[in-house]
Amino acid sequence: MNSLITWLQTLTGLEGVILNNILTSIATVLVLWLLQTLLLWLVQRRVTDTKQYYRWRKVITYTAVAIGTLLVGQVWLEGLTSLATFFGLLSAGLAIALADLVTGLAGWIFILVRRPFEVGDRIEIGEHRGDVIDLRPFAFSLVEIGNWVDADQSTGRIIHVPNGRIFKDHLGNYTQGFDYIWHELPVMVTFESNWEKAKAILNEVVVENTEQLSDSAARRVRMAARRYYILFSKFTPIVYTSVADSGVVLTMRFLCLARRRRGVSEQVWEAVLREFAKHDDIDLAYPTQRMFNNRLEGKPEAGGRGSGVGG
Repeated sequence: MNSLITWLQTLTGLEGVILNNILTSIATVLVLWLLQTLLLWLVQRRVTDTKQYYRWRKVITYTAVAIGTLLVGQVWLEGLTSLATFFGLLSAGLAIALADLVTGLAGWIFILVRRPFEVGDRIEIGEHRGDVIDLRPFAFSLVEIGNWVDADQSTGRIIHVPNGRIFKDHLGNYTQGFDYIWHELPVMVTFESNWEKAKAILNEVVVENTEQLSDSAARRVRMAARRYYILFSKFTPIVYTSVADSGVVLTMRFLCLARRRRGVSEQVWEAVLREFAKHDDIDLAYPTQRMFNNRLEGKPEAGGRGSGVGG
């Protein structure tokens, strides 16, 4: 070893202490890398769940980096009174020169401690929505949903969001604690339609296609209530009635899994179209124009035919 250091000193012109520190640092990093590779190989053989393997890989990698930083730091920082002094000076410099990176690191620690979301959750932060696929010290990654694609379907893009955004933007989590979201589908029928029959049909359709989620959702809410103040009490589907310019609006409100909103909507709409096709007294409404002669078509009490008004 001494011969190697002497040869390298002659070759590079560096002092023996510096060369010794360089070789020690390289050896330390190499040993830690081999240990990390071995541990990841063992975990890969024993853990089949992708999410669990991802977590193990992150823990092993971060632990190896932390240990390596401390060991290599001790090699090079023997001249300082303590390692704490170095980190104090380093932190002060980083806070000034690399404010955004420090904020990102603080956001990473906040995410790990408070867990506003985890890898695999579907979230919305600022103008971005998507499924979290990776979490790193300075940024996290999303598979984007929405944007130019309807109904929360994936666009295929990967969005990298700085961790510091957690302190600046609002954050919505679709799947934390309560895996379901409330979804509404409005159906408009003409004023001339038998809206009561239409409402009964819609109620049967929505119950038939979504009722099975109610029991599961109730169990999830009871579990989530141990941590969050969730006050949902009714989980069964319902149909609400309102009136718009072009007809009677019957709005189906029901629970669905966050990642199945489009599939459930399609299933419900197809059932509605099939059922409405069986009834001649129910028509879907849409914006249109028509002439209305109140004297011929209006009710007698409103000045229409038979009222005797106007001769």
